[in-house]
Amino acid sequence: MEVRRPVSMLRIAWLLGFLIGIPSRNTLGFTIPAENQTAKGSASDGLIIETFGEVFEFVSSALDWWHADGYCRQRFAHLPSETRDSEVASLGKKLRSHQIQDAVWLKDEEVYLRRPRHRRIHSMPILMFQNKTDTKFVKVLSDFPAMPAVSACAHLQWDQRATEISTVFSYAVSAFINEFQLRGFKDEDGFVRFAVILHGHHSPYLPVFRADGRWHHFCVVWQQRNGTWAVYADGKEKASSVGLSVSHTVNAHGTFIIGQDQDSLGGAFKEKESFSGNLTGLHVWHRVLSKEQVEKVRSCVPVTEGLVFGWSRDILEVEASVEEATVQLTCPGPTEECQVLEVPHGSVRSISCLRPQPFVCLYSKDLYFRLKEMQSQPVPPLIAQVNMRANVTVIPANVFQADVQSLNASAAAGVLGAVEKVLLSAEPPPLDAGGLLGVFQVLKEVSVSSVEAEEPEELEALEALGQHYVQVAGIILEEDNAKEWSEIKPIIGGPMAVVENVDKMASAFQQLLSTERPKVTFQNKNIGVEVRRMELGTPAAYVMPNQRQEVPDWIEVPTEEVERLRGRGLKHITLTNTWYRYGSLQRLLSGAGAVFEDAAVSDGGRRYVSTQVGSSIISSTLVSDYEEISTSVHYRLHHQAQALPDQLVVPVCAFWNFSKSPEGVGSWSTAGCSVVNSHPEFTACSCNHTTNFAVLLQVFEVQRSAEEESVLKTLTFVGCGVSFCALIVTFVLFLAVGVPKSERTTVHKNLIFALAAAEALLMFSELAKTNQGVCFAVTAFLHLFFMAAFAWMLVEGLLLWSKVVAVNMSEDRRMKFYYITGWGLPIVIVGVTLATSFNKYVADNHCWLNVQTDIIWAFVGPVLFVLTVNTFVLFRVVVVTVSSARRRSRMLTPNSSLEKQIGIQIWATAKPVLVLLPVLGLTWVCGVLVHLSVTWAYIFIVLNSLQGLYIFLVYAIYNSEVRNAIQRMKEKKKALSFTNCSHPINYLSSPRNTSWEMGKFSPSGMENAAKGTTVKEATVKNPNHKGNFGAKMPMGLSAIMAPDRPAVQLTAFKSSGL
Repeated sequence: MEVRRPVSMLRIAWLLGFLIGIPSRNTLGFTIPAENQTAKGSASDGLIIETFGEVFEFVSSALDWWHADGYCRQRFAHLPSETRDSEVASLGKKLRSHQIQDAVWLKDEEVYLRRPRHRRIHSMPILMFQNKTDTKFVKVLSDFPAMPAVSACAHLQWDQRATEISTVFSYAVSAFINEFQLRGFKDEDGFVRFAVILHGHHSPYLPVFRADGRWHHFCVVWQQRNGTWAVYADGKEKASSVGLSVSHTVNAHGTFIIGQDQDSLGGAFKEKESFSGNLTGLHVWHRVLSKEQVEKVRSCVPVTEGLVFGWSRDILEVEASVEEATVQLTCPGPTEECQVLEVPHGSVRSISCLRPQPFVCLYSKDLYFRLKEMQSQPVPPLIAQVNMRANVTVIPANVFQADVQSLNASAAAGVLGAVEKVLLSAEPPPLDAGGLLGVFQVLKEVSVSSVEAEEPEELEALEALGQHYVQVAGIILEEDNAKEWSEIKPIIGGPMAVVENVDKMASAFQQLLSTERPKVTFQNKNIGVEVRRMELGTPAAYVMPNQRQEVPDWIEVPTEEVERLRGRGLKHITLTNTWYRYGSLQRLLSGAGAVFEDAAVSDGGRRYVSTQVGSSIISSTLVSDYEEISTSVHYRLHHQAQALPDQLVVPVCAFWNFSKSPEGVGSWSTAGCSVVNSHPEFTACSCNHTTNFAVLLQVFEVQRSAEEESVLKTLTFVGCGVSFCALIVTFVLFLAVGVPKSERTTVHKNLIFALAAAEALLMFSELAKTNQGVCFAVTAFLHLFFMAAFAWMLVEGLLLWSKVVAVNMSEDRRMKFYYITGWGLPIVIVGVTLATSFNKYVADNHCWLNVQTDIIWAFVGPVLFVLTVNTFVLFRVVVVTVSSARRRSRMLTPNSSLEKQIGIQIWATAKPVLVLLPVLGLTWVCGVLVHLSVTWAYIFIVLNSLQGLYIFLVYAIYNSEVRNAIQRMKEKKKALSFTNCSHPINYLSSPRNTSWEMGKFSPSGMENAAKGTTVKEATVKNPNHKGNFGAKMPMGLSAIMAPDRPAVQLTAFKSSGL
């Protein structure tokens, strides 16, 4: 560990150009009010501690949590995280070693931590129920689902004069009126007591808060499991128990009334049970909120998961006598306290976020020294010229001298206005990497300043700020700046950081909307921002401006989504759209290497080359009452590919996920997005969420021509057809001719059935592409039957192994194990795959597993395992066969020549390979080589599509058991015909000494095969023998499969021919 003091400010003053100052009215025409004053903390005041991979900067200047966090962010660092215990412990030890005893701030991982001025005061519309009456009520227009759990929270001001029971809200369904209610009354001690009612079951009235005329926050939670319920008031649990309405859920499609008890569905109100007081911020969820989430809601932070009804005037039916008003509510909660590390003790505790404390900024070591390297360079010309024209330091000369400023709209507009003037001047200074980093710092600080505008002059300043912001951001995204972006990418993560900040800034422009001005637009040639207030039902499409195409790019909320939102009771939404021109970000992102790479994008016909950003970037965000709404979108974008003529370009619908990479930079993702239709010039997409979208173009090198693909497809179809027919005939023969039952015949039949089903589905899978549901089902069954086929091939290998190695297991136990392996394992694999990756299961263009995700490994993985096991089995069989052939050769022909013995051993090796290779599925090994040459593709398809035909030849045509069974059927028929005509009694009473028994073959098992060598050889030598078909077998194949050969004895079937 090395400890360094930073270079003093005097030594680098000549590099900084100008000292940091506060802009004055006479220079930039704006002032920074008192609350926007700079909070300074210089690196020269602190201590730099280097470790193996990190650098800690201790800043002794005491700042509140928000300014400390801003200080670190301006330097592209962050506060140490409280969630990383090892990091915190290490930090405490290092600070103690330097005699530092102060508590230092830690990073709070909660996303709802906001600046105190903006998080504490909220303007809320309230409902005023003055006095008890049987007429005042408010009806919620949302449609409620069935709820096995429910939570309801609101801010409430109790009428101190009301002492009788009051109904805060009631939910009734046609089958039961008292389905869900919250009632309360003021007791003699001045406490408001609440009771929860679920399906007529009543909790006791328990005190929750004082009726002191102040606003209080409450939450009621209940779940059917154990009937657990609880009431929270002002963030604390006041009452809880179990056993409340355990046997019922809250029924769906009921009527929710605020302020009255329903004695009939939606009516029959009574004055004595009505509510008197004020209420706002009511939310209902079909789930139980945790204590942490209750605290979030109390702090006016939205919790959207499971939300059924969110407080909105648009989805309330307010009775005319109910008054409405707006109140300024203070939302306290956990955001008032932040975590600090007590250095002397190494412990973590919470204190007020507003208390000034020293702090530590944490850098990655590589980033820190990159920043130091940039600091050692001369002041960038752009920064020097901007500061000189402004006569103040608008942009710090280096990141270690940046100030933490909370800028209002006027100040921010003045800063960016000065930057814009220099960038657009007649002879602008060059925008080098240092200048680009400085401009980005300004944009970042403005976007996180939470600019608010309420007065007319502030609205004018906010509009000017929007124009300057978009203009400056568009300038730094010019294609000419690609080299500079590549230099600063390790620091800020690339140009998508600008997109992130523009998105944050766009949310502030909602303040400019009004009834007279429903739409606000800012744009330059590279960026466009549009914010508009609209009624649901009007077209929710955004068309990118300034396009030369006949059919422009656009993004829209589909009609079905609009209807869904209207069904929730929403009437108005705020729609924010942004776009970024193709030419700017496309080259910048490619140069930075920030492109999406697919993990499984190559097959035998094409080789993956690269992925390009092929289109503009477009986004859409929906907000209702300052709460973002999740919805699906459709978009269409033109694209341009940088590909060679012999390359194939495949469009991919994607979005930028800022949280995907560990560094927080983000990367492209395709989750939830799919191609609707594609054209050589544009692609239409559908995504189930809102963010920044683009069309990526995957470039492939084509390795097979269209003619070759057509030939391969035809060969596959014909080969599968022949194999299917052969497998069906084989299966029927096994069932019809009475082949003796045994382990091997059972295994054969299961393998034949699975393989026949898989090949039948494969042949007709192309026809299922037009129907999404049918295609999904075909894919699942293809996956299942191919898995089953390979599982039974594995069983074939295990059965062979049992012939080579003694296995101490009974036949019944072995068959149970074989069935579990052959059918149980494939069902489990397919079931788990469907359960974990249902939405990514099927490929886009055909009915098979999605090869562009890891789903394909649910097929490839088991296949590779089977091939590995069966390869080992085959190797063992070859070893046994060669060894047996060598011993037999020495016994029978001890004086044979060396050449003849070598030939015998070669033949002994080739025989089991030829016989077993297809049966064990080992021909699929060729699939690994198809990407090397189209020849391998032909070999692979021919070998595997004709696998069924091979099984037919081996298991039926040349299988002695099948042949003898057929012969027995023929002779039995002949015998029956003879005895019926001549001597039926003699036939029935005579022994069954028929020719197949008197003949020369015994089907009793493989162990008998070796004993019958002499008899079988005699059969071969007798061409007139009719007991079996051995004389008719071609001599070459007959010799290969002779049962007296060790190779054939080790196969799991019997061959005829001797």
